[in-house]
Amino acid sequence: MKTELILIGKTTDAHLAAGIDEYLRRIKHYAPFELTIIPDLKNTRSLSENQQKKLEGELILNRLNTSDTVVLLDEHGTEHRSVEFAKWLIQKQHAAKRLVFVIGGPYGFSEEVRRRANEKISLSKMTFSHQLVRLIFMEQLYRANTIIKNEPYHHE
Repeated sequence: MKTELILIGKTTDAHLAAGIDEYLRRIKHYAPFELTIIPDLKNTRSLSENQQKKLEGELILNRLNTSDTVVLLDEHGTEHRSVEFAKWLIQKQHAAKRLVFVIGGPYGFSEEVRRRANEKISLSKMTFSHQLVRLIFMEQLYRANTIIKNEPYHHE
């Protein structure tokens, strides 16, 4: 099974980008994984939040196949402990052709993207910048893979 993470906009903080690159390298050791960056929209000052979400949503939907299992990283999603997330990931690996995680832009997701999603996952009840969520999620995806392989990265 192939896993993909779709992001809106480039990671602008060099420290976060370096961490993301490191976890990207580590994750690819376990399974096929792709990081897709949809460029930021241009000239957004004249757009409302809803208009921006709608345009970003169209770009996200254009990247999806009908057979994809789509999981939004969303504050209203289900929270998992790391071990639970690893078990969830195993189930998805057996059921999905392609598992696609999506981190939206600063205003979240359009209604069209929400309707297309199969599930939503929340990383925390706390609010993080959409740039920081990228690094946190990549680390958790790496951690889940080490848990699945029973490697010593994760400690109970």
